[in-house]
Amino acid sequence: MLPDTQPSNDALLLEVRDLCTHVFTRRGVVKAVNGVSFQVRAGETLGLVGESGSGKTMTCLSILRLLPRGARIVSGEIWLQGTNLVTASEATVERVRGKQIGMVLQNALAALDPVFTIGTQVGEPLVMHQNMSWRAALRRVVELLRMVKVVAPELRLYSYPHELSGGMRQRVSSAAAIGCAPALLIADEPTTALDVTTQRQYLDLLMELQQATGMAIMFVTHDISLVGNMCDQLAVFYGGLLVEYGPRQQVLSQPSHPYTAALLQSIPQLGEPRERLPSIAGEPPDLGRLPAGCPFHPRCDAALDVCRTGEPPPVFTLAQGRQVRCWLREQDHDRSAAGSL
Repeated sequence: MLPDTQPSNDALLLEVRDLCTHVFTRRGVVKAVNGVSFQVRAGETLGLVGESGSGKTMTCLSILRLLPRGARIVSGEIWLQGTNLVTASEATVERVRGKQIGMVLQNALAALDPVFTIGTQVGEPLVMHQNMSWRAALRRVVELLRMVKVVAPELRLYSYPHELSGGMRQRVSSAAAIGCAPALLIADEPTTALDVTTQRQYLDLLMELQQATGMAIMFVTHDISLVGNMCDQLAVFYGGLLVEYGPRQQVLSQPSHPYTAALLQSIPQLGEPRERLPSIAGEPPDLGRLPAGCPFHPRCDAALDVCRTGEPPPVFTLAQGRQVRCWLREQDHDRSAAGSL
């Protein structure tokens, strides 16, 4: 049995240790999350990057224990301020959702209930977690809507989701997520349905909210170009694995995993004319039928023989605390370990 407490660390807000979440289907086991470890410290932003189906969203849903039917956490630990959410009771996790961890989903129209007004949906967590009366909660909702820059918030209390634009719905979802002043906000691809201008405005809004409240953010995206200015740490996902993890500046300037490097090469650069941008050949792996060895090797130009057999590569720790799952970095790991002795 996993322990229910861990040593106190005021700066460490969330720690995920070797998390494995599988989905059990009729055709077999889908290894949606296959041994993921990372940390989030108070007030910092962690970017989770990778193609669709790489395990980013399932990791976030595992943290909140909001898994779809057939999915369950099979091993690992999720520590939130000294509490292991994997072994915690459902009542404990219910108190965490919305109060200590807020979540913004990528499809705000689907996340918001079409039959309830904005005021009711944003105010419900305040009534549930902070024991506010509905009168007080609605006054607070107006403040929250104003904070996320919703125009005429007093009138929007009585609007329904379909009456708002996509950008406004995303702001309303953010207001609901931050209403109880959570220590951590999980934003799961919140800019997917927004145009470029609205994306920029929304990212600026998230950073303003972080500065105002001091909350930490886990920002999930498939577009690595979005995380360059807002994240402190980057976690790159592929095939249910966290293949590269470290400080944002180091990961973006000197990627250690071929997949990270390929993602960065596919970003268009201003002032650099190209007829065709580089692309990653092939398709992301089927998580129910992962290839032997490294899941990226069928698409990797630098794959070695060891990449094609056995289990996925282990985690190699490099300089500056960076971590990477790639056999090409084994010697770098050895040098880093020798230098720390």
